[in-house]
Amino acid sequence: MTLTETSPLDFRSDTVTRPDDTMRRAMASAEVADNVIDIDPTIHALEERAASMLGMPAALWTPTGTMANLIALSVHLQRGDRFLAPKDAHVLTNELGSAAWLAGGMPYPLEHDAGPGRPKVETLAKAIGPRNGPYYTLRTTLLCLENTHNAAGGTIIPPHEHAQLLATARQAGLRVHLDGARLWHAAIALGLPPAALTVGVDTVSACLSKGLGAPVGSVVAGTVTFVEQARRMRQMLGGGVRQGGVLAAAGLVALDRIGDLAMDHEKARRLAAGLSELGWEVNTPETNIVLARVADVAVTLESLTAVGVLALPMGGKVRFITHRDLSIDDIDEALNRVKAGGHP
Repeated sequence: MTLTETSPLDFRSDTVTRPDDTMRRAMASAEVADNVIDIDPTIHALEERAASMLGMPAALWTPTGTMANLIALSVHLQRGDRFLAPKDAHVLTNELGSAAWLAGGMPYPLEHDAGPGRPKVETLAKAIGPRNGPYYTLRTTLLCLENTHNAAGGTIIPPHEHAQLLATARQAGLRVHLDGARLWHAAIALGLPPAALTVGVDTVSACLSKGLGAPVGSVVAGTVTFVEQARRMRQMLGGGVRQGGVLAAAGLVALDRIGDLAMDHEKARRLAAGLSELGWEVNTPETNIVLARVADVAVTLESLTAVGVLALPMGGKVRFITHRDLSIDDIDEALNRVKAGGHP
């Protein structure tokens, strides 16, 4: 939809989208059952389809991406195990310490020395360290990757680098979880099926509410045995929903719309180019996230809000995210508003 000139243009996240009429009709007519006592048929259909798309034997629907990640870490880690993740990964900075508090893991960040959002193989190998250290040293047992990397600006792990990182982790005996909240974006940007980006991982999470328009929901996928364990962990965390097919129906519609993400990427490139012309220092977006380096983030956000452009801080920068509820015309209107008074 195109917003009016007086309405705020919301670039805070691609989770601010609202279900359209098609999605609402699917939700209203969904076949449902009690998914704790029995199996909700619509949730089951979504889980089967998501597992196939992600190249995994099985998948589990969860209310949120944070819960999906926490479930995976809780299954993979024993209390006191160390896990590795790229610096500023969502599991490190945006999940309220649940990886340590609830999953019992000791987090260790990896520098982005291979490019935004990803470490070099040598950096990973050094962080893993020797496999058989003294009994009193930390055990490193898990690598968490993020594709795309939110805080780095929606950046993609190229498939060949993914393979190299996986090989290094495997050689050291580590398990691998992939936070694929925006894996769909990476797949569309690369022109590859999502399963091509999960090769070799033990588990993967993916969101249905980021960019695809669903109001809620994620999946976590892995082996059949993993999903059996994950279902118990989901129940322990309070994620066992009853007639959840109402929500899963929205997820099925969302999965039909992965191709639409290419337009969100185009909108991000248009926004970045326009901001650059106005003198902003911005990244060249790989997907749908634009990061702007400014002198004062708080002042800039206040100035943007004053002209009806909503954004959020991210890693000392201003983050804009394009999505399906913003049209190309809305991008141009946002640039006009920024030109008129949005720059500090």
